[in-house]
Amino acid sequence: MAYDVQSNSLEEFWIPFTDNRGFKKDPRLITRASGVYMTDHKGGTVIDGSSGLFCSPAGHSHPKIIEAVHAAMQDFTYVAPFGTGHPLSFALAERVARLLPEDFNHIFFVNSGSEAIDTALKMVMAYHSARGNDRTRFVSRERAYHGVNIGGVSLSGMVNNRKTFPSVMPNVVMMRHTWDENELFVRGQPERGVELANDLQRMVETYGGETIAACVVEPVAGSTGILNPPKGYLERLRQICDENGILLVFDEVITGFGRLGDKFATDVFGVRPDIITMAKALTNGSIPMGAVAASDKVHEVIMDQAAPGAIEFFHGYTYSGHPAACAAGLATMAIFEEEDLFKRAADMSDYFLDSVFALKDHPMVRDIRGIGLIAGVELKSNGTPGQRGGTAQKDLFWNGMHVKFTGDTGIIAPMFIAEKSHIDEMMEKFKKTLDGLQ
Repeated sequence: MAYDVQSNSLEEFWIPFTDNRGFKKDPRLITRASGVYMTDHKGGTVIDGSSGLFCSPAGHSHPKIIEAVHAAMQDFTYVAPFGTGHPLSFALAERVARLLPEDFNHIFFVNSGSEAIDTALKMVMAYHSARGNDRTRFVSRERAYHGVNIGGVSLSGMVNNRKTFPSVMPNVVMMRHTWDENELFVRGQPERGVELANDLQRMVETYGGETIAACVVEPVAGSTGILNPPKGYLERLRQICDENGILLVFDEVITGFGRLGDKFATDVFGVRPDIITMAKALTNGSIPMGAVAASDKVHEVIMDQAAPGAIEFFHGYTYSGHPAACAAGLATMAIFEEEDLFKRAADMSDYFLDSVFALKDHPMVRDIRGIGLIAGVELKSNGTPGQRGGTAQKDLFWNGMHVKFTGDTGIIAPMFIAEKSHIDEMMEKFKKTLDGLQ
């Protein structure tokens, strides 16, 4: 190690989404990572059961990404994205667009999924403004997670992400979530629940469709614990949006780039939104980056309303399309293709889901939901929501496995490079941890 962790108080760094006081009493530090494994500061081996935060499907420390970023940084470490550019950003935009449905040919780079959502909201506003429409209302969903910037927090349907931050965007209304407590252990899309999409129709009838700018949904609600859309649900949302001139935004920060077994959720479910947000796997988690893909319809309306020579979309970030991030993204796109990782994820899905659903009868398990190469294992509460999940996450780490928990739900999302033996190891360590809970 380059430093002695014992001599560091750990006090200066304010850790995100973490019990800081508890963590600093019993830190869980990673000192190295390669492939599906990490090394903790005590020298133990930890298998990564959540691909970092669902962002490293090609494995940690991929040498091709390291090489690409090093080469790019020898040419330039920064290029101002306002009024100038560099070849890597245009090349990455073309590669990403190639993965998307054919009418998504315009990519706006940001630095995270949270920034992608705020950017998408601005695109929606700009689109309707260009059409001369005064639409100020956004529809989101209970148990939704759309990042931590003010726009995303405003759309959030997870109460703990909102209650400390009361000054959010007005005019956001929530549809019901799609989880049914009477329909547990459903693999893939539930048969029942399409009628829940009619919540959007109720918003139209209550507020007027002409006041609603966009409906923003995760095709699979991810961070809340993997809630799959009922069959016909996304199709019904698309229909209602079309009938009322409402834009449909898919937040694919987690589902994008192969996690569900195809390129994007829009391909898996056969439903086309108007705007797609993405991040996480865009650079294999190696450098912060996100993006927003606008359909040709949205892009052309915004572009055509601007006078010649004027800035068409008055928005951007200092680090939009940063050279190092673009180099990492290009290398990641090449790895996805050369190693056929989307197909590997699809081929591993059945074995993975069979292994996870084998926990169905464990006395600590309340529900399991899964699709593609991601699953949520919801534990039975001990009466204090999130307490058992928090304990499980810490115990699991010291049992040699990293899994992201939200409340009492562990979200297992193996890397696309994982072999069956890695899935077996994950399930063995997960079950061992469950066995030790009280």
